[in-house]
Amino acid sequence: MNPGMPDVPMQVEVDPNEDTEWNDILRKHGIIPEKPPSPTPMIEEALTEARRLAHENRLEGKDLDELAELEDEEDDDFLEQYRKKRMAELSSIQTASKFNQVYHLQKPDYSRDVTDASKEAWVLVLLTAASTNTESQRAVELWRELARKFGDIKFCQIRGNMCIEGYPDRNTPTILIYKDGDIRRQLVTLKELNGPRTSLEDVEKLLIDLEALKHGDPRLRRKDEEPDERSKKIRQTRVDDEEDSDWD
Repeated sequence: MNPGMPDVPMQVEVDPNEDTEWNDILRKHGIIPEKPPSPTPMIEEALTEARRLAHENRLEGKDLDELAELEDEEDDDFLEQYRKKRMAELSSIQTASKFNQVYHLQKPDYSRDVTDASKEAWVLVLLTAASTNTESQRAVELWRELARKFGDIKFCQIRGNMCIEGYPDRNTPTILIYKDGDIRRQLVTLKELNGPRTSLEDVEKLLIDLEALKHGDPRLRRKDEEPDERSKKIRQTRVDDEEDSDWD
C-alpha cells in the first residue's frame, strides 16, 4: 500500500433481499437488516380461512323455500339448524312489527312520536311538499309500501312547512332518519337516491347501510322473483363451493 495514501473504505453495492452467503454473513453481524418473512404462508392461511368460513356460512340469507330445495344436497342436521334459525328470525320480526302504517304527525307531538319513539325503534320522517312535487309524490308512495313491508320500523309523514315554519317546497321531500333520540341521516330531496325514479330497493339499500335492516332479512326478497331465478342462485352457490374446494 502506498504510505502516502490514506485508507479509504470501499463502497460495495449490496442487495439486502438476495439470498446469498455473503448477505447471511452481513445479517449475522447486523450490517444489513434481517430479511422479512415471506408473506406467502400468511396469504395461504387467510385464503384457507376465508374458504372455510364461506363454506360454513353457505346457507346464510337463504329463506325456508330455498332451504327446502337443498334437502338432497345438505346434511339433515345442518339444514334443520338453519330452518330453526330462520323460524326464530321470522318470529322476532313478527313480534317487533307493531307499526305497519304511515303515521301522520302533528307538530306538538313530534318529540313524543319521533324522538322518544326512536329510542325503541328506527323512525323515518318524511317531510312532504305543500304543492305538486313529483319527487314528493313518489316518496309518499314509497312510504306506504315500506310501512306495510317493514312493520318494525316507524314511518311518519308531515308537510314540510307544518313541521318547520317557512320550509321551502324545493327542499322536499326531506327524509329524516332517527335512532336512539338522534338523527342518523338526513336526505334533502331524493337526489342522493335516484330522484323521481327512486325505487323500493334504493330505500332498502339506504336502510341496510344504516343497519336499520340486516342483509339477510327475508323481507328483502323480491316477491316477483321467478322460481327458476331462485333455483339458478342456489345452483350457483353449489358451483361456487365446488370451485372453492379445488383450491384445497
